[in-house]
Amino acid sequence: MAEVLTAEAVRDELGGLVGWSGDPAGITRTVELVSFRDAIAVVDRVAATAEELDHHPDIDIRWRTVTFRCVTHSVGGVTIRDIRLARRIDEIVESA
Repeated sequence: MAEVLTAEAVRDELGGLVGWSGDPAGITRTVELVSFRDAIAVVDRVAATAEELDHHPDIDIRWRTVTFRCVTHSVGGVTIRDIRLARRIDEIVESA
């Protein structure tokens, strides 16, 4: 089972991510896309990636603003799996 990262480790990992914030309880990133369709397209690509990784973020969609929250619910905190997913989300958002 994956281990929850320490506060220091989460801080270090957040330094290599774009627009993410948080702590060992969870990390989040909010992005604003050009349109609602673009927001849904990004969410759709993130969903496919989440299935591939078998690790799923919490997603909140408000018109063209999307918030992603990553936490490994089974262990109650941020693990390396969340960091990997956040990196993939960054790639998807960057290409949108």
